[in-house]
Amino acid sequence: MADHGPTEKMNLFTAVNGALHIAMETDPTACVFGEDVAFGGVFRCSIDLREKFGPHRVFNTPLSEQGIAGFAIGMAAVGHTAIAEMQFADYIFPAFDQLVNEAAKFRYRAGGVWDCGGLTVRSAWGAVGHGGHYHSQCPEAYFAHTPGLKVVVPRGPYQAKGLLLSCIRDRNPCVFFEPKALYRAAVDQVPVGDYNLPLSKADVVQEGDDITCVGWGTQVHRMLKAAEMAKEEGISCEIIDLQTILPWDVHTIEESVKKTGRLLVTHEAPLTQGFGAEIAASITERCFFSLEAPIKRVCGYDVPFPLIYEKFYLPDEYKIFEGIKEVCA
Repeated sequence: MADHGPTEKMNLFTAVNGALHIAMETDPTACVFGEDVAFGGVFRCSIDLREKFGPHRVFNTPLSEQGIAGFAIGMAAVGHTAIAEMQFADYIFPAFDQLVNEAAKFRYRAGGVWDCGGLTVRSAWGAVGHGGHYHSQCPEAYFAHTPGLKVVVPRGPYQAKGLLLSCIRDRNPCVFFEPKALYRAAVDQVPVGDYNLPLSKADVVQEGDDITCVGWGTQVHRMLKAAEMAKEEGISCEIIDLQTILPWDVHTIEESVKKTGRLLVTHEAPLTQGFGAEIAASITERCFFSLEAPIKRVCGYDVPFPLIYEKFYLPDEYKIFEGIKEVCA
């Protein structure tokens, strides 16, 4: 962790809230809006913002994700900084057309004369333990197929604050997915001041020699637990947090796989057409003669996200550990 000045213990939603405060303090055009954000939001990420910056900069919207996205794109197109919240990533789909057909293509359609680069869309993402099929999905792969967007998923409070500030200040439209299971569970020492973390740069969380394990968001913590179990079997795991899904850092993973000769990719989203498939294909092309075993994907199943069977669906540390042993056998 780089030195960004004094720190204090924060959980993930507090770190997001801190990033929003800094963004609004340093950019008088920045506005935060979405369903229920004015009173702090269901996950409390926007708490105290309206009291500090006023209802003209922090306000509720109608229950229309398409409307939120359209308003945000228009706002960004005229030079403001739009920070829009979609309450759950599962409900971002009504706004899909606005984001992939308008926001992502605005600069290209205008020949570089106009853009909506001051747009960031935040959304709660991933399994939470009791969400069922409408409050648990991980739709990052849908957006990763869209040139012109940046897609980011943090693994903890330190990353959430630094990456969110980078997204808000980036001159490209960004989709920022926040793992809802970590809002209160993940705790870090987080700088209280202003700092940015680079987008499109993976983070080598733990170095190892026998296998490279790649994931993002909540899966990073599960990989670390699996790596501890693998260590007892004499297997040394290199753990990489991808952080930015698009544009993603293929070079860091490539260098790691050339060292370890093995790769496991894990994500909560279903296996078929998940972003792990893109990583596996790209690394096969780049590292074919370095690979000692087929690439392994440990992912969700190709079914709607279950409620009472969530613990069977999730690619937890035990499934990852079994995958590590299989690849290293």
